[in-house]
Amino acid sequence: MLPLKIGKQTLAWGTRTYVMGILNLTPDSFSGDGLLTASTGQDAAMDQAHRFIESGVDILDVGGESTRPGSQPVDAQTECQRVIPIIRQIASKFPEMLISVDTYKASVAEEALQAGARIVNDVWSLRADPDLARVVARYKAPIILMHNRSKPANADVQANLGGRYIGVQYTNLLEDVKNELLESVDLALAAGIPSGNIILDPGIGFGKTVEQNLELLNRLGEVRQLGYPVLLGPSRKSFIGYTLDMPPDQRLEGTAAAVSVGIVRGADIIRVHDVEFMSRVARMTDAIIGKH
Repeated sequence: MLPLKIGKQTLAWGTRTYVMGILNLTPDSFSGDGLLTASTGQDAAMDQAHRFIESGVDILDVGGESTRPGSQPVDAQTECQRVIPIIRQIASKFPEMLISVDTYKASVAEEALQAGARIVNDVWSLRADPDLARVVARYKAPIILMHNRSKPANADVQANLGGRYIGVQYTNLLEDVKNELLESVDLALAAGIPSGNIILDPGIGFGKTVEQNLELLNRLGEVRQLGYPVLLGPSRKSFIGYTLDMPPDQRLEGTAAAVSVGIVRGADIIRVHDVEFMSRVARMTDAIIGKH
């Protein structure tokens, strides 16, 4: 795969694992790190962004709508009010930092790209808003296409461990995930998004049972064989919690195991909450498998 140039930055796939840090500008994040719970939400977000940058993060992923099982969607105006001021501040203070906006709404993505975001991270893989692909193409932005079969009817929420999906049926897990991702790739290409600007995310935790998430993670290499760089987002997810019987704030070790195995299986980007720790896990894993 050819390197991806974004502004002055270059992501050289296969040379090392890139780290994406999560900035949740929501009051209801599953992981307990929603920055709008504080009265000084913007200050808390900037403090976290600065801390992540000092820890060596490569991309900051800014989101304004929770995607936890059972969460309620927010309208585009509310989402913009949450994310645009922070994106603008980060872009102004750290102009070299790559910012991605975690949204499936075309209007939010456009405002974010105008404010300084460079990447769009779409958890619905161009299936929720038909205008999003055209916006991404117009701004020549890379897009992350995530596999997602989330349905409220399949969500099961337990007080200590949070939400998970149960009873989700696949004819063949890996083949279904790959085929549905390639359908979204076709949507991107048809809108004029170059293939070199496409990143795939298998959607760990989105419309998959605990067992399906474990299998998908272990077989991540099959997704990588599709020929696109792969983003993996296992951080603090419920499949870890239900495997280890641990609440979100005690999933550091489980996340580290998932990140390390994911890198061995071919992940190019890891999307994590605990940037300082997971950056070390990524560097160590890269050294072991000879990524350089």
